[in-house]
Amino acid sequence: MLEILKIKKAYNVKQCGNVLEFKPTDEGYLKLHKTWFCKSKLCPVCNWRRAMKNSYQAQRVIEEVVKEKPKSRWLFLTLSTRNAIDGEHLEQSLREMSQAFNKLKMYSKVKKNLIGFMRATEVTVNEDNGSYNQHMHVLLCVESKYFRGSENYISQKEWLGLWQKALQVNYKPVVNVKAITPNQKGDKDIQAAIKETSKYSVKSSDYLTGDSEKDSEIVSDLEQGLYRKRMLSYGGLLKQKHKILNLDDAEDGNLINTSDEDKTTDEEEKAHSI
Repeated sequence: MLEILKIKKAYNVKQCGNVLEFKPTDEGYLKLHKTWFCKSKLCPVCNWRRAMKNSYQAQRVIEEVVKEKPKSRWLFLTLSTRNAIDGEHLEQSLREMSQAFNKLKMYSKVKKNLIGFMRATEVTVNEDNGSYNQHMHVLLCVESKYFRGSENYISQKEWLGLWQKALQVNYKPVVNVKAITPNQKGDKDIQAAIKETSKYSVKSSDYLTGDSEKDSEIVSDLEQGLYRKRMLSYGGLLKQKHKILNLDDAEDGNLINTSDEDKTTDEEEKAHSI
């Protein structure tokens, strides 16, 4: 039965986006109108569409948050944990990371100035030993007073301590936090943060190496590890804005329309120019 399921999944991925129907836009580009997507977490085509959709939705959400909270500040937080050695370990580690993040955001010093967040989980494969590195990219929106005084500001060392506490581990996990500057350069900074938070949860180059035996093992581990895992989520005001804007689920929703129906995204323009 398991072999049959694997064959069925492989067939679905192979058939994904095979027949495409386009319609012209006002800008003179062709925009995808109809097709069938398999929605596998390991499908390169679906992941490409998800990344476009995630980026577009994040832009819309952040624009609305900035309108309501113009004095808010933004942080880009990366949280990691020790590498997993196989699919079972990866599944457990991702589950524990998600639970730890839910604890982290509720710690009093974090919660007091947290307006909202966008969180994305990424898994990469270590080429040297075949282990799996799982980490979170979190775009945090905080009150401006976050940077005023030690009672509000959380240093890199404090973030590390809080994350270690939330994970309940006896080692120091990798943590990186940086403020996104609110000047002209900051516009580029937040675009970079959006891009990093919206990118693929798993890179196809990690499991399409050309070594069929190795690739089969990696795919099996990733299938087990990512099963029923939410790789992207919003919280606080960002989640509210996502709902008010009536944006569908970027992971399980419609992958045909990745942006406004009659507009063409930069990524789509690049695709049509190839």
